[in-house]
Amino acid sequence: MDENGNDTFWNAVLFDQYEIENINRELINLYQMLTADGSPLIYLKVGSIDYCSYGNSKPFRIKIVNEINDNHDYFYVKKADASRVYGLELEDIFSPNKMAYIVNDDTLVEEHVVGIPCDEFIKKHEGKKVENRLRLAKEFVKFNERCFVRLLGDMRAYNFVVEIHQDFDNIQYRLRAMDFDQQSYEGRKNMYLPQFYKDNIILVQLAQELMSIETAEQYVKQEQAALKKRFMAGKQRAKSLLRRMKTDTISTRENVKQLREDLAIFYNNDKFLTCRTMGDILILNIECRLGITIFDVLNK
Repeated sequence: MDENGNDTFWNAVLFDQYEIENINRELINLYQMLTADGSPLIYLKVGSIDYCSYGNSKPFRIKIVNEINDNHDYFYVKKADASRVYGLELEDIFSPNKMAYIVNDDTLVEEHVVGIPCDEFIKKHEGKKVENRLRLAKEFVKFNERCFVRLLGDMRAYNFVVEIHQDFDNIQYRLRAMDFDQQSYEGRKNMYLPQFYKDNIILVQLAQELMSIETAEQYVKQEQAALKKRFMAGKQRAKSLLRRMKTDTISTRENVKQLREDLAIFYNNDKFLTCRTMGDILILNIECRLGITIFDVLNK
């Protein structure tokens, strides 16, 4: 339970005494691989192991404690799937954030995304004015565009965090996704736009209150320019990933059919109707949104 008596859906995990020493040692080894490329980090111990039965990844949350200063960090062990791995890679390519993870067979080890879950942030500030509200509204507009360009779905308030930075004269915000299992999976276009989730209505209202449509469009163009630069900086890596996505089955036929029809109408572009996979749709969506050509005709 949290401090207000609400269920967090996390449960403490207990192991037999004869197992715990080996489990703790291997978890610390995993943490070293995740954060230091396997280099030994001394004075670390496992503080706790929690399990969440909520959601489809059934994650374990591991707390790692530095015994010298009692500082702590977390990482997660989850069920791996194609959408989540593609999502982590695309986050690393297109967002200003870097994601560390390890995958082996059907197991995914993922770093902790630092920040306040947005649903908790909204509750905490209910009835209060957030400091520097315009910067938060601006960041939501940019986050909305980032999700749509790379087709990351299900960005309800509890699936992304608010990261707060102290600028030299003010507060700066960044919104970061922390769950990637709906990467290029949903069939409806609006599922890839956080502005259409009722959980995010407070952020939508904030943006509508503080900026005009023209101003919002200006921030969208700024984010598109940043996304294009990030793509070009890792162009070969991005193309290799997208080429693999073209041939992979990461959603249902029904979802592929619906999304290509929705986007064909949205862009007034019948090329979407020829897409056969979610990878095809994602490539064409990036090209249309950012005004770039990812694969030339001979290289497709």
